[in-house]
Amino acid sequence: MGSRVFNVLFISVFSVMLGLGIVVPLLPYYAESLGATGLWIGAIFSGFSLSRAVFMPLIGKLSDSRGRRFFILTGLLIFTILSFIYIYANSVYSLTAVRIVHGIASAMVIPVALAYIADLSPKGREGMYMGTFMASMFFGMGFGPLVGGVIRDMYGMEAVFISMAVLSFISFLICLLFLPESRGKYRQASLKGALKNKVMRAILFFRAMNAFANGVFMVFLPVLGYLISLPSTQTGMLISTSIFTTAILQRRFGRFADNHNKAVLISAGSAIIAFCFLFIPFLKSFESLLLASLIIGIGGALSMPSAMALVTIAGREIGQGTAMGAFNTAMSIGMITAPMIAGGIMDAMGIYHVFLVSGTICFISIPAFLLMMKMK
Repeated sequence: MGSRVFNVLFISVFSVMLGLGIVVPLLPYYAESLGATGLWIGAIFSGFSLSRAVFMPLIGKLSDSRGRRFFILTGLLIFTILSFIYIYANSVYSLTAVRIVHGIASAMVIPVALAYIADLSPKGREGMYMGTFMASMFFGMGFGPLVGGVIRDMYGMEAVFISMAVLSFISFLICLLFLPESRGKYRQASLKGALKNKVMRAILFFRAMNAFANGVFMVFLPVLGYLISLPSTQTGMLISTSIFTTAILQRRFGRFADNHNKAVLISAGSAIIAFCFLFIPFLKSFESLLLASLIIGIGGALSMPSAMALVTIAGREIGQGTAMGAFNTAMSIGMITAPMIAGGIMDAMGIYHVFLVSGTICFISIPAFLLMMKMK
């Protein structure tokens, strides 16, 4: 666990996710300042996820055979360059285009790094290893909204984008200097092959629905906060609280997942998140929303290490790059559909119905997931 590779990737992924976390919760404000409607806000976020979904299976498979370091370094360098280009995106069209390219860069970094760590995970301890590493992502995304809100309030959006560039470049330098090459164990598999694995099918369904909920929370909670007159710093605190809670509990729940029924833990975490979504429209104060964010974070912490452990186990059969690429593609599908569907709901019925409908969808997905797991 204390290997150089683990530490290098942990620090690098934390840094790049901190940069993303600084920007993402503030993009709805930025998009609205460019004249974006709810549907356009959804399109801006979905463009990122769509390009990720298209390229992650291919890049994941290639990293199994051609090595992981090249893709990680290339993605981080593109991250750095794009961070400056955001500053000059002065229309909803150009902002959407930048997000699409950013999604391609993301496809080169996160799933490949996860595959690298999965290569290191010993049998029977997948939950603890992957849960510990996932904490780097959640801590980065947790600190990001809080820091981003402060930077925006004090210095404006341009400083927010520059901060993302600096953090991405730090990640690039760390990997360039200290990350060795790894090709893992290549398997003749693809996204289609991953779907033939019955456990993977169930986990991919869960991940898509989980990402749908995360997408709604990340994109439209700031809109709700604006409606009830919360400053952007407090909105950032709400999102940070949820993600911090998930990060802090990753290792503990990862160890727990190694010794308990992973499908049950995934379902329980999903139910907690769905329940909170149904209550959010009735919460009108920062304090009550803060409590809901905390509970949503617990739900995420309960489910994610179990899901990652199952993907890692399946990856030994189909290739870790392929498995992580498929897992993150499922996440992108959820992130694509969430902003578009929720944006349409907001335009048609208002922001409160966004959370009511999303919570209902999440509840319905739980028995479907359990049925798919039993079919294996």
